[in-house]
Amino acid sequence: MDRHELRNVLLHTGLSPEAFELEDVHEHVPLPPDFWFLRRAPDGRWEIGLYERGVHDVRETHDTEDAACRALHQALTGRPAPP
Repeated sequence: MDRHELRNVLLHTGLSPEAFELEDVHEHVPLPPDFWFLRRAPDGRWEIGLYERGVHDVRETHDTEDAACRALHQALTGRPAPP
């Protein structure tokens, strides 16, 4: 799964577009007060976490975009990502 697929799946489930941000795919202007994010880390890995009150709080780091997308899907929906 990549960020484009994740965006489509999350929006299809009815999740608010303001509930998440995916680097270079689904970004906010202006920023909502809080949301989950997925972004590339400086070392090339992938980070997911919460943005709240101006602070990005990284909760997990993954080696692949697929793994990070699946983890973010689980965090947002409480269910595993579709195959």
